Amino acid sequence: MCPSCEPEAAANANGNGHTNGTSNGTNGSNGTNGHPGFTAVQTKSNPHQHRSNPYQPVGDFLSNVNNFKIIESTLREGEQFANAFFDLPKKIEIAKALDDFGVDYIELTSPAASEQSRLDCEEICKLGLKAKILTHIRCHMDDARIAVQTGVDGVDVVIGTSSYLMEHSHGKDMTYITNTAIEVINYVKSHNIEIRFSSEDSFRSNLVDLLSIYSTVDKIGVNRVGIADTVGCASPRQVYDLIRTLRGVVSCDIETHFHNDTGCAIANAYCALEAGATHIDTSVLGIGERNGITPLGGLMARMIVADRDYVIGKYKLHKLKDIEDLVAQAVEVNIPFNNYITGYSAFSHKAGIHAKAILNNPSTYEIINPADFGMTRYIHYASRLTGWNAIKSRANQLQIEMTDAQYKECTESIKALADIRPITLDDTDSIIRAFQRNLKLGKTKTADLLPNMTDEEQAVLAKKERQIDIPEKRELDIAAEIPLAKKANQGVTA
Repeated sequence: MCPSCEPEAAANANGNGHTNGTSNGTNGSNGTNGHPGFTAVQTKSNPHQHRSNPYQPVGDFLSNVNNFKIIESTLREGEQFANAFFDLPKKIEIAKALDDFGVDYIELTSPAASEQSRLDCEEICKLGLKAKILTHIRCHMDDARIAVQTGVDGVDVVIGTSSYLMEHSHGKDMTYITNTAIEVINYVKSHNIEIRFSSEDSFRSNLVDLLSIYSTVDKIGVNRVGIADTVGCASPRQVYDLIRTLRGVVSCDIETHFHNDTGCAIANAYCALEAGATHIDTSVLGIGERNGITPLGGLMARMIVADRDYVIGKYKLHKLKDIEDLVAQAVEVNIPFNNYITGYSAFSHKAGIHAKAILNNPSTYEIINPADFGMTRYIHYASRLTGWNAIKSRANQLQIEMTDAQYKECTESIKALADIRPITLDDTDSIIRAFQRNLKLGKTKTADLLPNMTDEEQAVLAKKERQIDIPEKRELDIAAEIPLAKKANQGVTA
């Protein structure tokens, strides 16, 4: 629970050709022409070997980490996002994309919200999708009557149970809530469709009230009860404790809905599954009221680490990028650079020690295989942080062969220039080619490796090149390249 928020307590491998960050015309480009300074790399075979994962969840008979369902709420919660306006054709396009991806349920805005919402709901129900179609309504008989007439497969009923909402929203007490819930649930059940009852603002509600009403609705036969962290106040530990307690009270499924105001939506969803929850609400890119809810892509990132076979077997992960681009364009936002899986930098590696390890075995610095999502990893060569292994890999791509000592010397020239000004991948390639050309011609001057350098830049680079040639620094650089075991054998101190 969130006692600090409650007044009473004071007295939650396919290859579709996508590159990370490619967005759409409306949203601008996060890398339509590729990653400047980055290049895709061919890593050693059999990356991400599926050996025992030391971080996999501990076996628990209540856990549903390897057996969960997604209730995709982009067309309900997502409509509450500040920029969102989905007309019927766009709703149909999004619904079909989500259905193709493999979500279990698609939740729609209440048909009682507006006449167009009702018409949209009816049309989507006629599409014959594999996913079940749900609609989200208030705990009120008028809403229930409208909902069951649209052809939905299920109705999600919600009412606020915290003192804040009982006093300042609907103004009803727990006796009224319980009696109305029973009436609405029985009515929906009489139409032979699924019914879920959820409290709103669950983590600021009185625990006794929550367990009492959930026990009541479970006994009359709801398919699911719902826990909603409406203001995003819950921590993972609070989520685990509440779901675990609820699991001992009800026999029906448990749905969870987590807002992301404090950044815990994905962690909370995962902990809910560990504690026995069965269904997770998501939206594409996490869009929704305020900071939104658990993002579909973020949940996939978390769950594929927990049970790769289950996630790979159930969802078409390579479709994620297309769905996110579709929704991003519809609501006129860019996909964040650090977005789970599809962000511009999600599988980009820059530091020299990272690049070396990634080239040998991507599992060293990646817990997720980008190929599982149809994505590509990138190595950033054009920076002062690059290492000679990365430059060697790039030179091999350019079909340029040199000795390791020459790769290291070439790398020093690249790093020296990168200390002077930002350089591009084209700059790096030009330096590699010019360095090899100078070797063949017997030239030792490196300040002319780039034809577009100013006199000032050439002077600074020449000074840096002289610093590189200092014998003491050469010895330090060589020592840094020797593995620790060899250092011990050679008497080199760390």
